Amino acid sequence: MTEFENIVISKSSIPSLIITAVLMIAIPVVFFIYWRRKHKEQTKISWLIAGAVGFIASARLLELGVHYFCILADNPVSRFMNGSTVAYVLYGVVTAGVFEECGRHIILKYIMKKDRTRENAVLYGIGHGGIEILAVILPAIMTYLVIAITFSKGTVEEALTALKITEDTAAAALPSVRAAAAFDYAMMAMNVIERLPAMLLHIGCTVIVYYGVVNAQKACLPMAIALHMLADTFPALYQREVVPLWAVEVWCAVWAIVTAGIAVRLYRKMKGTADCV
Repeated sequence: MTEFENIVISKSSIPSLIITAVLMIAIPVVFFIYWRRKHKEQTKISWLIAGAVGFIASARLLELGVHYFCILADNPVSRFMNGSTVAYVLYGVVTAGVFEECGRHIILKYIMKKDRTRENAVLYGIGHGGIEILAVILPAIMTYLVIAITFSKGTVEEALTALKITEDTAAAALPSVRAAAAFDYAMMAMNVIERLPAMLLHIGCTVIVYYGVVNAQKACLPMAIALHMLADTFPALYQREVVPLWAVEVWCAVWAIVTAGIAVRLYRKMKGTADCV
């Protein structure tokens, strides 16, 4: 496996990965503590949990099940999707928007019928965005950290043995090893900065969907889906190496701000009418 022999773990890789992991945990914790302290009387922890469960159910179970057939498995559909950038991007943004926002809508309308307050809607969004960090982003960072530590302790052969990387799994493991080796403080900053707009997007979309539920505004769900799709467009293009990472960060920040602006306006309109059904 000569492709691993030239990989060198940078001196900043391990410390930057450790700091990134700590900050990833801190982001949802800080959001939760701030909002809970500010609105303790109007919020219930059950809404935070509902947001986390909603993300896992819609994005990690149902959506990933479709991804397996359409992207990962070897069949005519997956070959078409992976062979066309347009099809791949359209598929990615549509599934992300539809699954997550419809999941939000179903839970907010049919399950979370008690303690309906605009403050709880925000808490739901914190749970949704927070569990995405803890269940998706953080495990990837921890994997890179384990790889970086393992490769820095001994020879390449020892590291491959410790990580159980064989000839059969080398191709799949190589991108993660390269990512761990190249991780530095700049990547740390990019990862952390990227999560803040993502949290705003999830909170904003939740407020929009919630407003539609409690005020019987059918246009709110399609609006949230469209905003989610637009925000995910550049990340999908980045996966196909069409746009650079900095462009993704700028694009996501713009749509997070737009979504947050709409959400703030709707949040203020719900003052005194939060218990409407």
